[in-house]
Amino acid sequence: MRYFYDTEFIENGTTIDLVSIGIVGEDGSEYYAVSTEFDSTKANAWVRENVLAKLPNPQDSVWKSKDTIRDEVHAFITKRVARPELWAWVGAYDHVVFAQLWGDMAAMPKNLPRFTHELKQYWEIAGRPSLPESPDGNHDALVDARHNLEKFKACMKVMPIDGRGRAHR
Repeated sequence: MRYFYDTEFIENGTTIDLVSIGIVGEDGSEYYAVSTEFDSTKANAWVRENVLAKLPNPQDSVWKSKDTIRDEVHAFITKRVARPELWAWVGAYDHVVFAQLWGDMAAMPKNLPRFTHELKQYWEIAGRPSLPESPDGNHDALVDARHNLEKFKACMKVMPIDGRGRAHR
C-alpha cells in the first residue's frame, strides 16, 4: 500500500525537529499528530507564520510525544501491508524526520522502507501533468499529505505505476 505523507519541522542546518506529521493511505485512511517535544523558540519567522500558527489547540488529542507518534505511525502504516511504500513531495527532509522517530535509520523497524518515493520526480517524469491547486490550509501536514495523494492520482492518469513500481505509458 502506498502512503502519502508530509511533515512540518523546525530546522537550523544541523538538526531537524518534528512539529507535525500527516499520512494518507491510498485507501483513504489518515493519521495526524503534532509533537509535544519541539522547541517553538527555535522556529524561524516563516515556520512561525505558516506552520505553528495553523496548529490545533495544544489541548487537542493530536498533540503527542514523539515516542507515541513513532508507535502509532508504525502501527498505522503496517496495519494493512507488510511492506508499506512511502511517497512525499520534495521528501528528503521528510524522510529524515520520519527516520528520526526511531533515533536513526539503523534503528528503524526492518519492515519500514529506508527511502521515500519522490512524488515531484514522478510528476516531472510523467511530463508535468496539471496538478490540483494547493488547498486552503497548506503547510498543515495532513492537508499537504492529502494533496500529495491527489498529485499522485494526477500523475497516475498519464503514467500509471503498477503494483511492482513499474511505470507504463
